[in-house]
Amino acid sequence: MFNSLKIKLSPKLLKSICNYSQNIAQPLRSKKPRSSSNTVQHFVDFKRLRVIGGSGGDGCISFLSLWSNELAGPDGGDGGNGGHVIFQASNDIYDLNHVPTIAKGLNGEKGSNKDCHGKNANHNIIKVPVGTIVKNAQGKVIGDLSHEGLMFLAARGGAGGKGNHFFITDTEQAPKICEYGAFGEDFEYSIEIRTMAHIGLLGYPNAGKSTLLRAISRARPKVAPYPFTTLKPYVGMVQYDDYEQIAVADLPGLIPDSHKNKGLGIQFLQHAERCMALLYIVDASLPEPWEAVSVLQNELMQFNKNLKERPQLVIANKIDIPESEENVDKLKENVNLPVIPVSAKLGTNISTLLREIRILYDKNRELEDQENSNKD
Repeated sequence: MFNSLKIKLSPKLLKSICNYSQNIAQPLRSKKPRSSSNTVQHFVDFKRLRVIGGSGGDGCISFLSLWSNELAGPDGGDGGNGGHVIFQASNDIYDLNHVPTIAKGLNGEKGSNKDCHGKNANHNIIKVPVGTIVKNAQGKVIGDLSHEGLMFLAARGGAGGKGNHFFITDTEQAPKICEYGAFGEDFEYSIEIRTMAHIGLLGYPNAGKSTLLRAISRARPKVAPYPFTTLKPYVGMVQYDDYEQIAVADLPGLIPDSHKNKGLGIQFLQHAERCMALLYIVDASLPEPWEAVSVLQNELMQFNKNLKERPQLVIANKIDIPESEENVDKLKENVNLPVIPVSAKLGTNISTLLREIRILYDKNRELEDQENSNKD
Protein backbone atom coordinates (compact mmCIF):
# COMPACT_ATOMS: atom_id res chain seq x y z
CA MET A 1 0.00 0.00 0.00
CA PHE A 2 2.77 2.42 0.92
CA ASN A 3 4.85 1.63 -2.18
CA SER A 4 2.07 2.81 -4.49
CA LEU A 5 1.55 6.06 -2.60
CA LYS A 6 2.34 9.03 -4.82
CA ILE A 7 3.22 12.47 -3.50
CA LYS A 8 2.15 15.41 -5.66
CA LEU A 9 3.81 18.75 -5.14
CA SER A 10 2.45 22.07 -6.33
CA PRO A 11 4.21 23.75 -9.31
CA LYS A 12 5.21 26.62 -7.04
CA LEU A 13 6.85 24.24 -4.59
CA LEU A 14 8.59 22.28 -7.37
CA LYS A 15 9.99 25.50 -8.83
CA SER A 16 11.23 26.54 -5.41
CA ILE A 17 12.93 23.21 -4.90
CA CYS A 18 14.64 23.38 -8.30
CA ASN A 19 15.95 26.89 -7.67
CA TYR A 20 17.40 26.14 -4.25
CA SER A 21 18.37 22.48 -4.41
CA GLN A 22 21.83 23.27 -5.78
CA ASN A 23 22.78 25.89 -3.18
CA ILE A 24 20.82 24.96 -0.09
CA ALA A 25 22.48 23.09 2.75
CA GLN A 26 21.43 19.52 3.35
CA PRO A 27 20.00 18.38 6.71
CA LEU A 28 22.05 15.95 8.75
CA ARG A 29 20.73 12.89 10.48
CA SER A 30 21.86 12.83 14.08
CA LYS A 31 24.00 9.80 14.88
CA LYS A 32 23.85 10.45 18.60
CA PRO A 33 21.04 8.43 20.23
CA ARG A 34 18.30 10.05 22.27
CA SER A 35 18.69 10.10 26.00
CA SER A 36 17.23 7.14 27.84
CA SER A 37 16.46 9.25 30.90
CA ASN A 38 12.85 9.67 31.94
CA THR A 39 13.39 13.34 32.78
CA VAL A 40 12.11 15.55 29.96
CA GLN A 41 12.61 19.29 30.33
CA HIS A 42 10.31 21.61 28.43
CA PHE A 43 11.47 24.92 26.98
CA VAL A 44 11.04 27.92 29.30
CA ASP A 45 11.04 31.29 27.51
CA PHE A 46 9.24 33.40 30.14
CA LYS A 47 9.84 33.81 33.84
CA ARG A 48 8.66 36.09 36.63
CA LEU A 49 11.06 36.48 39.51
CA ARG A 50 11.95 38.56 42.54
CA VAL A 51 15.51 39.81 42.93
CA ILE A 52 16.97 40.94 46.26
CA GLY A 53 20.39 42.52 46.58
CA GLY A 54 22.64 41.37 49.38
CA SER A 55 22.70 43.35 52.63
CA GLY A 56 25.83 45.18 53.70
CA GLY A 57 27.76 44.00 56.74
CA ASP A 58 27.42 45.85 60.05
CA GLY A 59 30.18 48.07 61.35
CA CYS A 60 32.02 47.15 64.53
CA ILE A 61 32.40 49.00 67.84
CA SER A 62 35.77 48.13 69.34
CA PHE A 63 38.57 49.77 71.31
CA LEU A 64 42.12 48.63 70.87
CA SER A 65 43.68 47.09 73.95
CA LEU A 66 47.48 47.23 74.10
CA TRP A 67 49.94 46.51 76.89
CA SER A 68 50.81 49.70 78.76
CA ASN A 69 48.60 51.75 76.36
CA GLU A 70 45.11 51.91 77.75
CA LEU A 71 44.16 54.82 75.45
CA ALA A 72 45.02 53.16 72.13
CA GLY A 73 41.71 54.32 70.65
CA PRO A 74 38.77 52.89 68.68
CA ASP A 75 39.55 50.24 66.09
CA GLY A 76 36.16 49.02 64.84
CA GLY A 77 36.24 48.11 61.12
CA ASP A 78 33.66 48.76 58.40
CA GLY A 79 31.29 46.14 57.09
CA GLY A 80 31.58 44.78 53.55
CA ASN A 81 29.22 45.70 50.73
CA GLY A 82 26.43 43.33 49.71
CA GLY A 83 26.48 41.62 46.34
CA HIS A 84 24.48 42.75 43.31
CA VAL A 85 22.12 40.57 41.29
CA ILE A 86 23.05 40.82 37.61
CA PHE A 87 21.61 39.35 34.40
CA GLN A 88 24.28 38.57 31.80
CA ALA A 89 23.64 37.56 28.17
CA SER A 90 25.42 34.37 27.16
CA ASN A 91 25.44 32.19 24.06
CA ASP A 92 25.95 29.14 26.28
CA ILE A 93 22.37 29.35 27.64
CA TYR A 94 19.31 28.60 25.51
CA ASP A 95 16.34 28.99 27.88
CA LEU A 96 15.30 30.29 31.32
CA ASN A 97 14.76 26.95 33.02
CA HIS A 98 17.65 27.53 35.44
CA VAL A 99 16.53 31.00 36.58
CA PRO A 100 15.22 30.84 40.17
CA THR A 101 11.93 32.37 41.27
CA ILE A 102 13.74 34.34 43.98
CA ALA A 103 17.32 35.45 43.30
CA LYS A 104 19.28 36.83 46.23
CA GLY A 105 22.67 38.46 46.45
CA LEU A 106 25.17 37.44 49.12
CA ASN A 107 25.51 39.53 52.28
CA GLY A 108 28.68 41.40 53.10
CA GLU A 109 30.76 40.35 56.09
CA LYS A 110 30.70 42.28 59.35
CA GLY A 111 33.57 44.48 60.41
CA SER A 112 35.80 43.39 63.27
CA ASN A 113 38.34 44.81 65.67
CA LYS A 114 41.86 45.97 64.83
CA ASP A 115 40.43 47.96 61.90
CA CYS A 116 39.61 44.81 59.97
CA HIS A 117 37.01 45.60 57.35
CA GLY A 118 34.45 42.99 56.31
CA LYS A 119 34.81 41.32 52.93
CA ASN A 120 32.65 42.55 50.07
CA ALA A 121 30.25 39.87 48.84
CA ASN A 122 30.57 38.39 45.35
CA HIS A 123 27.90 39.36 42.85
CA ASN A 124 25.18 36.89 41.89
CA ILE A 125 25.47 36.76 38.09
CA ILE A 126 22.59 34.94 36.39
CA LYS A 127 23.31 34.00 32.78
CA VAL A 128 20.42 34.32 30.34
CA PRO A 129 20.19 33.70 26.58
CA VAL A 130 21.20 36.42 24.15
CA GLY A 131 18.05 38.31 23.15
CA THR A 132 16.46 38.30 26.60
CA ILE A 133 14.15 41.23 27.40
CA VAL A 134 13.76 42.49 30.98
CA LYS A 135 10.45 44.09 32.03
CA ASN A 136 9.55 45.75 35.31
CA ALA A 137 6.43 45.06 37.38
CA GLN A 138 4.43 47.48 35.19
CA GLY A 139 5.35 45.58 32.02
CA LYS A 140 7.68 48.27 30.66
CA VAL A 141 10.81 47.07 28.86
CA ILE A 142 13.80 48.36 30.80
CA GLY A 143 16.55 46.08 29.50
CA ASP A 144 17.46 44.39 26.22
CA LEU A 145 20.36 41.96 26.36
CA SER A 146 20.88 41.69 22.62
CA HIS A 147 24.62 40.92 22.55
CA GLU A 148 26.97 38.45 24.17
CA GLY A 149 28.32 39.70 27.50
CA LEU A 150 25.81 42.51 28.05
CA MET A 151 24.76 42.92 31.68
CA PHE A 152 21.69 44.30 33.41
CA LEU A 153 21.98 45.35 37.05
CA ALA A 154 18.75 43.96 38.49
CA ALA A 155 19.28 44.77 42.20
CA ARG A 156 22.11 46.61 43.92
CA GLY A 157 23.59 45.27 47.10
CA GLY A 158 23.52 47.38 50.27
CA ALA A 159 26.52 49.39 51.41
CA GLY A 160 28.48 48.18 54.41
CA GLY A 161 28.10 50.01 57.70
CA LYS A 162 30.91 52.13 59.14
CA GLY A 163 32.75 51.08 62.28
CA ASN A 164 33.40 53.40 65.21
CA HIS A 165 36.91 54.18 63.93
CA PHE A 166 35.26 56.05 61.05
CA PHE A 167 33.49 58.46 63.42
CA ILE A 168 36.61 59.81 65.14
CA THR A 169 36.61 63.62 65.15
CA ASP A 170 38.65 66.34 66.86
CA THR A 171 36.00 66.64 69.55
CA GLU A 172 35.05 62.95 69.81
CA GLN A 173 38.09 60.72 70.13
CA ALA A 174 36.28 57.67 71.48
CA PRO A 175 32.99 57.27 69.59
CA LYS A 176 30.77 54.43 70.69
CA ILE A 177 28.62 54.31 67.58
CA CYS A 178 28.61 52.38 64.34
CA GLU A 179 26.29 51.80 61.37
CA TYR A 180 24.18 48.86 60.40
CA GLY A 181 24.69 47.57 56.89
CA ALA A 182 22.13 48.81 54.34
CA PHE A 183 19.56 46.44 52.89
CA GLY A 184 19.84 45.51 49.21
CA GLU A 185 17.31 46.58 46.60
CA ASP A 186 14.19 44.46 46.17
CA PHE A 187 12.45 44.37 42.78
CA GLU A 188 10.17 42.16 40.70
CA TYR A 189 10.88 41.49 37.04
CA SER A 190 9.57 39.43 34.18
CA ILE A 191 12.14 38.22 31.67
CA GLU A 192 11.40 36.66 28.31
CA ILE A 193 13.36 35.49 25.32
CA ARG A 194 12.68 37.64 22.30
CA THR A 195 13.33 34.77 19.89
CA MET A 196 12.08 31.43 21.15
CA ALA A 197 12.66 29.38 18.00
CA HIS A 198 13.02 29.90 14.28
CA ILE A 199 10.05 27.70 13.39
CA GLY A 200 6.80 27.19 15.34
CA LEU A 201 4.50 24.19 14.82
CA LEU A 202 0.77 24.93 15.18
CA GLY A 203 -2.09 22.49 14.83
CA TYR A 204 -5.02 20.66 16.35
CA PRO A 205 -4.41 18.25 19.24
CA ASN A 206 -3.17 14.88 17.89
CA ALA A 207 -2.28 16.39 14.51
CA GLY A 208 1.21 14.92 14.83
CA LYS A 209 3.27 17.93 15.94
CA SER A 210 5.19 16.06 18.61
CA THR A 211 5.76 13.06 16.34
CA LEU A 212 7.11 15.35 13.64
CA LEU A 213 9.46 17.08 16.07
CA ARG A 214 10.76 13.67 17.14
CA ALA A 215 11.30 12.74 13.47
CA ILE A 216 13.40 15.79 12.59
CA SER A 217 15.34 16.32 15.85
CA ARG A 218 16.50 14.62 19.05
CA ALA A 219 13.76 16.27 21.11
CA ARG A 220 11.54 13.92 23.11
CA PRO A 221 8.11 15.54 23.55
CA LYS A 222 5.38 13.32 24.92
CA VAL A 223 3.40 11.34 22.33
CA ALA A 224 0.13 9.66 23.34
CA PRO A 225 -3.22 8.75 21.69
CA TYR A 226 -5.21 11.42 23.53
CA PRO A 227 -5.49 15.20 23.02
CA PHE A 228 -3.46 17.89 24.76
CA THR A 229 -0.43 15.74 25.47
CA THR A 230 1.71 18.85 24.90
CA LEU A 231 0.99 21.33 27.68
CA LYS A 232 4.19 23.36 27.37
CA PRO A 233 6.43 24.05 24.36
CA TYR A 234 9.32 21.79 23.41
CA VAL A 235 12.20 22.80 21.18
CA GLY A 236 14.32 20.61 18.93
CA MET A 237 17.38 21.50 16.85
CA VAL A 238 17.70 20.59 13.16
CA GLN A 239 21.31 20.40 12.00
CA TYR A 240 22.59 21.06 8.47
CA ASP A 241 25.86 20.20 6.78
CA ASP A 242 27.03 23.85 6.80
CA TYR A 243 27.02 23.77 10.63
CA GLU A 244 23.83 25.85 10.81
CA GLN A 245 21.20 24.86 13.37
CA ILE A 246 17.49 25.72 13.17
CA ALA A 247 15.31 25.61 16.26
CA VAL A 248 11.82 24.13 15.82
CA ALA A 249 9.21 24.54 18.58
CA ASP A 250 6.28 22.21 19.26
CA LEU A 251 3.46 24.40 20.63
CA PRO A 252 0.33 23.17 22.49
CA GLY A 253 -2.70 22.30 20.37
CA LEU A 254 -5.40 24.74 19.31
CA ILE A 255 -9.11 23.99 18.96
CA PRO A 256 -12.03 26.07 17.64
CA ASP A 257 -12.90 28.98 19.97
CA SER A 258 -9.60 28.76 21.81
CA HIS A 259 -9.72 32.56 22.02
CA LYS A 260 -12.82 32.10 24.21
CA ASN A 261 -10.67 30.12 26.64
CA LYS A 262 -11.71 26.71 25.36
CA GLY A 263 -9.16 23.94 25.57
CA LEU A 264 -5.88 25.45 26.69
CA GLY A 265 -6.87 28.93 25.48
CA ILE A 266 -4.57 31.08 23.39
CA GLN A 267 -2.32 32.59 26.04
CA PHE A 268 0.48 30.20 25.08
CA LEU A 269 0.50 31.85 21.61
CA GLN A 270 2.87 34.37 23.14
CA HIS A 271 5.44 31.71 22.24
CA ALA A 272 4.38 31.95 18.58
CA GLU A 273 5.12 35.68 18.64
CA ARG A 274 8.77 34.83 19.13
CA CYS A 275 9.01 32.47 16.14
CA MET A 276 10.34 33.57 12.77
CA ALA A 277 7.98 31.36 10.72
CA LEU A 278 4.86 29.31 11.47
CA LEU A 279 3.95 25.89 10.11
CA TYR A 280 0.35 24.67 10.25
CA ILE A 281 0.18 20.90 10.75
CA VAL A 282 -3.13 19.32 9.77
CA ASP A 283 -4.32 15.74 9.74
CA ALA A 284 -4.75 14.93 6.04
CA SER A 285 -7.13 12.08 6.89
CA LEU A 286 -9.79 14.49 8.18
CA PRO A 287 -12.85 14.91 5.92
CA GLU A 288 -12.08 18.61 5.28
CA PRO A 289 -8.52 19.38 6.41
CA TRP A 290 -8.62 22.87 4.90
CA GLU A 291 -11.18 23.82 7.55
CA ALA A 292 -8.54 23.12 10.18
CA VAL A 293 -6.17 25.59 8.48
CA SER A 294 -8.91 28.23 8.48
CA VAL A 295 -9.60 27.70 12.19
CA LEU A 296 -5.91 27.88 13.08
CA GLN A 297 -5.47 31.11 11.15
CA ASN A 298 -8.54 32.60 12.82
CA GLU A 299 -7.32 31.75 16.32
CA LEU A 300 -3.92 33.21 15.46
CA MET A 301 -5.57 36.43 14.28
CA GLN A 302 -7.59 36.67 17.49
CA PHE A 303 -4.35 36.73 19.44
CA ASN A 304 -2.22 38.99 17.25
CA LYS A 305 -3.13 40.19 13.76
CA ASN A 306 0.51 40.86 12.90
CA LEU A 307 1.27 37.12 13.03
CA LYS A 308 -0.47 36.70 9.68
CA GLU A 309 2.49 38.46 8.04
CA ARG A 310 4.95 35.79 9.18
CA PRO A 311 6.14 33.23 6.61
CA GLN A 312 3.80 30.24 6.71
CA LEU A 313 3.52 26.73 5.32
CA VAL A 314 0.93 23.97 5.59
CA ILE A 315 2.09 20.45 6.44
CA ALA A 316 -0.40 17.72 5.51
CA ASN A 317 0.51 14.98 7.95
CA LYS A 318 -0.52 11.30 8.09
CA ILE A 319 -0.42 10.69 4.32
CA ASP A 320 0.21 7.02 5.11
CA ILE A 321 -3.54 6.71 5.74
CA PRO A 322 -5.30 5.63 2.47
CA GLU A 323 -7.94 8.38 2.39
CA SER A 324 -5.33 11.12 2.77
CA GLU A 325 -4.13 11.15 -0.86
CA GLU A 326 -7.36 12.62 -2.24
CA ASN A 327 -7.62 15.10 0.64
CA VAL A 328 -4.14 16.44 -0.05
CA ASP A 329 -5.13 17.43 -3.59
CA LYS A 330 -8.25 19.20 -2.30
CA LEU A 331 -6.22 20.87 0.43
CA LYS A 332 -3.90 22.43 -2.16
CA GLU A 333 -6.93 23.78 -4.03
CA ASN A 334 -8.56 25.34 -0.96
CA VAL A 335 -5.48 26.83 0.72
CA ASN A 336 -3.41 29.76 -0.54
CA LEU A 337 -0.27 28.54 1.17
CA PRO A 338 2.33 26.00 0.03
CA VAL A 339 1.34 22.49 1.10
CA ILE A 340 3.91 19.80 1.94
CA PRO A 341 2.50 16.27 2.42
CA VAL A 342 4.46 14.20 4.94
CA SER A 343 4.15 11.21 7.19
CA ALA A 344 5.86 11.96 10.48
CA LYS A 345 5.30 8.39 11.63
CA LEU A 346 7.00 6.75 8.63
CA GLY A 347 9.38 9.60 7.73
CA THR A 348 7.88 10.10 4.27
CA ASN A 349 8.88 13.35 2.54
CA ILE A 350 10.67 14.67 5.62
CA SER A 351 13.70 15.71 3.55
CA THR A 352 11.53 17.98 1.40
CA LEU A 353 10.10 19.57 4.52
CA LEU A 354 13.54 20.22 5.98
CA ARG A 355 14.63 21.74 2.69
CA GLU A 356 11.68 24.15 2.72
CA ILE A 357 12.39 25.05 6.34
CA ARG A 358 15.97 25.95 5.38
CA ILE A 359 14.68 28.10 2.50
CA LEU A 360 12.47 30.06 4.89
CA TYR A 361 15.37 30.43 7.30
CA ASP A 362 17.79 31.68 4.65
CA LYS A 363 15.30 34.20 3.27
CA ASN A 364 14.67 35.57 6.74
CA ARG A 365 18.41 35.90 7.39
CA GLU A 366 18.81 37.85 4.15
CA LEU A 367 16.03 40.23 5.16
CA GLU A 368 17.58 40.75 8.59
CA ASP A 369 20.99 41.46 7.05
CA GLN A 370 19.44 44.02 4.70
CA GLU A 371 17.64 45.75 7.57
CA ASN A 372 20.83 45.88 9.65
CA SER A 373 22.82 47.30 6.72
CA ASN A 374 20.16 49.97 6.14
CA LYS A 375 20.32 50.97 9.82
CA ASP A 376 24.10 51.28 9.65
